[in-house]
Amino acid sequence: MAGPMVQGGVIVKSPQEVALMRKAGRILAEILVVLREHALPGVTTGDLNKIAHDEMKQRGVVPSFLGYHGYPGVLCTSVNEEIVHGIPGKKVLKQGDIIGLDCGVIYEGWQADSAITVGVGVVSAQATKLMDVTRASMEAGIAAARGGARLSDIGHAVQTVAEAAGYGVVREYVGHGIGQKLHEEPQVPNFGQPGRGMVLKPGLCLAIEPMVNAGGWQTKVGGDNWTVFTADKSLSAHFEHTIVITEGAPEILTVTEAAA
Repeated sequence: MAGPMVQGGVIVKSPQEVALMRKAGRILAEILVVLREHALPGVTTGDLNKIAHDEMKQRGVVPSFLGYHGYPGVLCTSVNEEIVHGIPGKKVLKQGDIIGLDCGVIYEGWQADSAITVGVGVVSAQATKLMDVTRASMEAGIAAARGGARLSDIGHAVQTVAEAAGYGVVREYVGHGIGQKLHEEPQVPNFGQPGRGMVLKPGLCLAIEPMVNAGGWQTKVGGDNWTVFTADKSLSAHFEHTIVITEGAPEILTVTEAAA
């Protein structure tokens, strides 16, 4: 779930704390695999929310999003021109839609946050390219998040990939630190010049989450005061992983055990 963020200190996690976040991340990754399989024509966004909640109960984790600043779901379901924070409900998915599935869980007090965007049935070449580029921009941001690098190197890498494809990178919503709270410092913008901001130190945990629009980067908030739309009604995609900074390449925490 993308921030605006609360203020506070940057908290570096111990190996023992990272181990708990790794467990949370693997459970969350497994839940997203299930949700991907159920994002089919005729399914409602509310159906997906129920599936997510049931999976959390079965796996012994607590939803991060439910009740967070009053948010009513355990899952954000953002369809087509919806960027983030779409509230699950009666909306029926149809062939050709794309849907962002953004989810968070808490395991023994420690958070994980991850998002994927998937096609519903057969989707257009335009939608497929948007999803592929957004995923690639996230991967570039993660690759830039090495111990000793600067915070802004992440956003610069994201922006470079997304804008090379002619897309707009959302600016009003950002990635974030994560730990015992869903949103911790630092904020992690998906744009900017490299070589700025704090030095990335081992044990820092971040949620890196590009939101990329097929058109311009500008956004607007819907009447529910949660759902964020593209201002020009273009398609939008969203991918997110929780990572931990190491001495070398970062470790992605929100992957299944088989993928780790």
